[in-house]
Amino acid sequence: MAEELTALDAADLDRRVTEVRERMRPAEKELAALRAERDVLLTEVRRRERQAHRASRADVKTAMKEGRFPTIAELVAAVDAGSLDDYVYNLKTGGEVRLGFPGAKLQTLSITDGVQIIQAKDFAEVARLYGAGWELGSPGRPGVRVHFPGTRQERLSPSEEVYARPRPDELPA
Repeated sequence: MAEELTALDAADLDRRVTEVRERMRPAEKELAALRAERDVLLTEVRRRERQAHRASRADVKTAMKEGRFPTIAELVAAVDAGSLDDYVYNLKTGGEVRLGFPGAKLQTLSITDGVQIIQAKDFAEVARLYGAGWELGSPGRPGVRVHFPGTRQERLSPSEEVYARPRPDELPA
């Protein structure tokens, strides 16, 4: 076909381009209509996801207010073994957070004796230090360092404002 095209003059080549464009026009219209239909459906999917997320967050906030989930301070005082990843952590506003520093693979709890600071990686270590009189936070800064999943945003939150709930896959049936 390339050899055939080289033999065409400019007028014939322009005519062929116009013919192909005319044949493409209905397909482009149908493709535009399909894309618009897809976009409407995807908008509805996102709306439902937002609605489900809002409802889930409201349920978590309600459960926290009713006392069904312990604060991190209550959990630290009660648990002496297990992984920090056995729980999902939420602020009192309902937003999910992870313990420790952003970008870290493992969650950690900062615990201090007023001079030193240790990043505890599990409840056994936290229980051992907490039993020895250490407290959550760093020297002069009590609280729990949390960050929002998928972001670099972090903050120090009071331990009574961070709640723990068992991971959904670990809830009793």
